[in-house]
Amino acid sequence: MQALAQRIMLSSGWNRRLIAFFAGAAGALAMAPLFILPGLVVTMVTATWLLDGAGQSQGARAGSALSRGGWRMAFTDGWWLGFGYFVAGLWWLGAAFLVQAAQFAWALPLGVLALPAGLALFTAFGFVVARALWMPGAGRILALATALTLSEWLRGHVLTGFPWNDFGMGFGGILWLAQPAAIFGLYGLTPLVIAICASPATLIDGTRRAWLAPVTALVALALIAGIGALRLNFGHVGNVAHVRLRLVQPDQPNDASFSAENSNKILGNYLKLSDEAISPGHSGLVDETDVIWPESPFPFILSRDAAALSRIGATLPLGTTLITGAARLGTASSASGRHAVYNSMQVIGHGGVILDTYDKVHLVPFGEYLPFASLLDHIGLRQFAHSSFTAGHSHRMLHVPGLPPVAPLICYEAIFSGAVTPAEFRSGEPRPGLLLNITDDSWFGQTAGPSQHLAQARLRAIEEGLPLVRDADSGISAVIDPFGRIISELPLGERGVLDARLPLALPPTPFSRHPFWLSLTVWIISLFSTLLWRFRI
Repeated sequence: MQALAQRIMLSSGWNRRLIAFFAGAAGALAMAPLFILPGLVVTMVTATWLLDGAGQSQGARAGSALSRGGWRMAFTDGWWLGFGYFVAGLWWLGAAFLVQAAQFAWALPLGVLALPAGLALFTAFGFVVARALWMPGAGRILALATALTLSEWLRGHVLTGFPWNDFGMGFGGILWLAQPAAIFGLYGLTPLVIAICASPATLIDGTRRAWLAPVTALVALALIAGIGALRLNFGHVGNVAHVRLRLVQPDQPNDASFSAENSNKILGNYLKLSDEAISPGHSGLVDETDVIWPESPFPFILSRDAAALSRIGATLPLGTTLITGAARLGTASSASGRHAVYNSMQVIGHGGVILDTYDKVHLVPFGEYLPFASLLDHIGLRQFAHSSFTAGHSHRMLHVPGLPPVAPLICYEAIFSGAVTPAEFRSGEPRPGLLLNITDDSWFGQTAGPSQHLAQARLRAIEEGLPLVRDADSGISAVIDPFGRIISELPLGERGVLDARLPLALPPTPFSRHPFWLSLTVWIISLFSTLLWRFRI
């Protein structure tokens, strides 16, 4: 191990860049659908040794103070490691550009390479901060955890944020290890994951305390897993009385067949599938059922199509409600005369009446809107966004007859820790009874993307102590209890319906009441411990 560490520390040029790149790529193995946590151990151990060697001469000791200018090497190392991590973890984004290849294939490198290159800047920043905190011994593990947690938090918030596959998801995808998220959320898990995975790096130090970090990490890992297993073993919830859910997964492709000319056929398929009997014990739609359709199922504006609403209303039995995605037109702008278009979730009752609407607040950059659109128009990138939506005003409850208050989440709104429920309930307003996530992941085909999306949405259920109901066009649709256990699901790429009961919510978790402050407290403890260790040594 000593020889390997020295080779990494003293590497240079393209050899060093490739080491960082492939070490970062190994970390993607810890994300869905594989959940191979040792992959992230490779990433963090290599990161530690790269920082050990940043700016040092060949005779320098591991963990010694960095020379002036070492931050430049740290930045480069961090960028290449982050680039490898994001290329390996987000390669599936390329599938979306091939769905309508004639129009979007030219932009495939922008999604597969340019986005990871931009995200890697955050990892590079984290390496620079770690370099400023660096020290000999086990304390440098805390420095790495503190710095990379800061950079991951910034990645989740700067320019609307993109927290996909945060390092904390190394635990978030494994239920035993994910349970502490109910106390301090994803950004509380992140420093634990980084420190535990990086701890074997100190075995090369050649001192009596070289085993301190890995032994402490193993004890912490065992405690987290043990407490998580106990919580899952003794955590049981019943079902909400008189609530029956029917999730519809049509597996409708986003190819040329999804067009206005096929509107009647597409709607007919949804209605037929919604009323389909799936076994002798299920006779299709019955009274007092809540039917759920995925995000953006129609190539038309539902609220402006009286015939479509009439067909839906005639199909719904009395007491049955439909919750569906739909594009919605807002009021026309007085300046341009154009109508704002919203990506919405709408509640439709018997007779085709729209009972309530939620407009998506957190839009997908380059997918649903184009940042700096006026500037990019001049270089021909306007077409990169396949739709041009307007963000909703606020994240609000959705009211559905017969259901507890619903916290609606459209598509990737479900990946933002601490931002999936309206803030009002923390001020005394009624708490949601469930998280409802509708999405269209069919753009990404049979890749890792839908599994990663599900894993991140599932962690929100644990954080908030709320059941999660998730309906996806091509899968993975699922009903998940507030401990993160999947009660029932429809696999990726399968057409069908899923009939399920709604699990009860838990009492408010600590994280659900104080999402920012509890995560911040964990990070401050990590920073304080780092500084204390550095100045004590």
